[in-house]
Amino acid sequence: MYMALYNMALTVAAPMIKSHLKKRLKDGKEDPKRFEERFGEPSRSRPSGELIWIHAASVGEAVSSLPLIRVLLARNSNRSVLLTTGSVTSARLMEDRLPTGAFHQFIPIDTKEAVSKFLNYWNPQVAIWLESEIWPNLITETSKRKIPMLLLNARMTASSFSTWRKTGGLIKTLLKRFGYIHAQTQLTADRLEYLGAKDVETLGNLKFCSPPLPFQKDKYHELNRAVSNRKVWLAASTHKGEEAIIAATHMALKPVTKNLLTIIVPRHPERAEEIRGKLEEAGFEVAQRSVKEPISETTDFYLADTIGELGTFYRLVDVVFVGGSLVSKGGQNPLEAARLDCAILFGPDMSNFEEIAVDLLENEGAIMVKDGVQLTKQLAYLFSEIKVRGEMAIKAVEVVKTGEALLGHLVMEIEKSLSGKDKK
Repeated sequence: MYMALYNMALTVAAPMIKSHLKKRLKDGKEDPKRFEERFGEPSRSRPSGELIWIHAASVGEAVSSLPLIRVLLARNSNRSVLLTTGSVTSARLMEDRLPTGAFHQFIPIDTKEAVSKFLNYWNPQVAIWLESEIWPNLITETSKRKIPMLLLNARMTASSFSTWRKTGGLIKTLLKRFGYIHAQTQLTADRLEYLGAKDVETLGNLKFCSPPLPFQKDKYHELNRAVSNRKVWLAASTHKGEEAIIAATHMALKPVTKNLLTIIVPRHPERAEEIRGKLEEAGFEVAQRSVKEPISETTDFYLADTIGELGTFYRLVDVVFVGGSLVSKGGQNPLEAARLDCAILFGPDMSNFEEIAVDLLENEGAIMVKDGVQLTKQLAYLFSEIKVRGEMAIKAVEVVKTGEALLGHLVMEIEKSLSGKDKK
């Protein structure tokens, strides 16, 4: 009954869904060359042999899947991994990072027709969902084909929990389809079990298992030479509304911080022109990475509007502000900065990485700032206190190391599902 009502609603909403996808295409949020993948049409041949399908919603989840993918491929030479995501940014990033034996496709929209085309063509031997993606047709149609399913590193925010509670028995029906569920936190496990899941395990966060972000040595050394006599800090993965706060912070610090340079890496690079325009209107000198403008002695802001270079910029600085946290976006992953010896600052909204943020704060590996005034104050403090910066970075690395034993356990659960020994 629940699925019938859901699919009826999708049928009614079909014109709006098509209109929404066309708008996304126009806005550059869909890949025009691979647009048909969103309707279940493949853009490449299925490899022979065993196929593991992993679905990760966006960049953070896709990156966290990489250690898992590498281990799974290393265990069986006749095995391939299909990684699906929904964003253009994650697809571009994975092009360079997926190991041999793994490939990417866009996740189909959750209509029965698109999902059926996708599953009939790829016919995976196991399906793995990462974090918070729960799509009724994808889950139901996968289960109908008797494909074992696992939900790993599950995360459920308070707002998602509230929404799913209102769906009656639908969420319970969906969660029961999974043979194994692992949650990042006990809070998420409790929420999932309240909604109908059984025996949810909590063994840590898969994001702790990710390797340091990659970088290109020649580009790093080139940038390092350009900023060697500057006081540099990084605002990473910023969202709309945060750049104005960062600009005010730069303006307040500039008179008291000699040779200050602020690097901004926007979460969505397509916003670069808008960001640059507003910074220049405010009287700042901006150099933009995507158009290869050099950093000069008078550059105020370096706008790093490229994809896949955060690893370079984290290595370039000692102090990082993690974006999406001074506006209501739930924050971005602070572990990427923690792995690369950075002193970390973030705002009050870290709901997407709540447990990680708490761990960092409790172990003095990060500082939370409630607004731009506190951001300015803490930056000035960290610029002046080299020893404090170093101690924060060391404590952040110690937090990262606490979750590294998880990977082997999850691999064994996947292997059990593949061999038909799923404990459920």
